[in-house]
Amino acid sequence: MTDRSVNEHDPLEDFQPRSITLCEASKRVHIAGSGPAVIVMTEMPGISPHVARFARWVRDAGFTVYMPSLFGSDGALPSAEEGLEVVQRACVSAEFRAFANRKGPNQSSPVTRWLRALAALAHGECGGPGVGAIGMCFTGNFALTMMLEPAMLAPVLSQPSLPFDDPAGLEISPEELSAVRRRLDDEDLSVLAYRFEGDRYCRAERFAAYAQALGPRFVARVLPDEAANTTSLPPFFDQVVNSPHSVVTTHLIDEAGQPTLAARDEILAFFASRLGVAD
Repeated sequence: MTDRSVNEHDPLEDFQPRSITLCEASKRVHIAGSGPAVIVMTEMPGISPHVARFARWVRDAGFTVYMPSLFGSDGALPSAEEGLEVVQRACVSAEFRAFANRKGPNQSSPVTRWLRALAALAHGECGGPGVGAIGMCFTGNFALTMMLEPAMLAPVLSQPSLPFDDPAGLEISPEELSAVRRRLDDEDLSVLAYRFEGDRYCRAERFAAYAQALGPRFVARVLPDEAANTTSLPPFFDQVVNSPHSVVTTHLIDEAGQPTLAARDEILAFFASRLGVAD
């Protein structure tokens, strides 16, 4: 992977942008690589240079990355104010259920239907045993709901943060959660999940609720706060997030021996194991 700064706009020139229409909705999807498909869902406030860096790591590990544009400006490094505007728009969008109390507890965001269709499409285009997916922050819970699509074999939840107003909320209906648990048991599958211990947006209550619902199929990794990067943070993360949060993007320390880099490597190995990619 060509070294590039994560502190300036990323033109995403090494990805192919495609407009993909599914479920009567069109979205831009940035695609790169070859091999089995992995869907990389961006964190707030959009496909930042840090998110693009992670997507390139996935691509270089032997996968075809499908990175849908769900909010924000693709490749941008927004100011704190711009990032807040993106969050506010997403919170009132009909595609997302950012708050449990507004639309009832434990319901999946409507956009997950589109993402499940994307997983099926990507599997058809790339082949292999199935598809992987990682959600982060605002999209962190989505990879679990995507397990309702049979092609999805390797779900990763990185700092799943919705719903904002219920620390133990799971952003999935009880019926869907039961269906996912049955599939995990029947097919001997698992879910990887990551958070920092002191994360203000993905708290211990959420991981406890996942563990209760999914049992040993839920494999949780809780990183110490001191493992988070604290230097040269983008304005949105420095001024708004203001907490250890983004395990494999902004708060990752790209140095050997760092817990966040070990988390990245574990995720790549998880995708490889489930999707049949040799080391």
